[in-house]
Amino acid sequence: MERDELIRVLSVEVADRRVLDAIAEVPRELFVPESQRPFAWENRPLPIGCGQTISQPLVVASMCELLRPEPGDLALDVGGGSGYHAAILGRLAKRVISIERQPELVEAARRSLAAAGAANVEMVCGDGSRGWPEEAPYDVINVAAAVKGRVPTALQEQLAEGGRMVVPVGRWRQWLELWRRQGGSLSREKVVPVAFVPLVEDGDEPR
Repeated sequence: MERDELIRVLSVEVADRRVLDAIAEVPRELFVPESQRPFAWENRPLPIGCGQTISQPLVVASMCELLRPEPGDLALDVGGGSGYHAAILGRLAKRVISIERQPELVEAARRSLAAAGAANVEMVCGDGSRGWPEEAPYDVINVAAAVKGRVPTALQEQLAEGGRMVVPVGRWRQWLELWRRQGGSLSREKVVPVAFVPLVEDGDEPR
């Protein structure tokens, strides 16, 4: 599949033109191992090492459409992996902090982001369940790993007034949830069933 064909496929389910343009502009082949580059523009996840994958483009686009990042927004990306999702967010928001706990993936993502010209994305190594309080609050929070139970309090607290967060929730059956903060209170709604690797917190063993 080529870039233009992928965008046509995504446009059937994704209406936000800014999101579709961002997907088209970010070279996905820079965020996958060389062996996977022939498949970079296919609408499916691909392995990136460390037991992780780069998300399916439709999933990335759908999450970005739910978040509705504005050009002046500060975004937090949890479970940064290859850096691809953060690069897309970087086309939509003013600045992105992306957290990944695997040092090997962090280094690879930094190289990929630099090659893609994503100068407004900062990749950091840490426990994503704690967020990144140094830069909080965030207008949008993207969580690309499944929370097994309660959404971490740190992520809830780091969401700005008027902010949006998307997060997969569930151990066996997962739902993508959209969280909003309005008037100081949080609301949440289930949007669509999904399948993500679990969010690993300090003290957890990866599964």
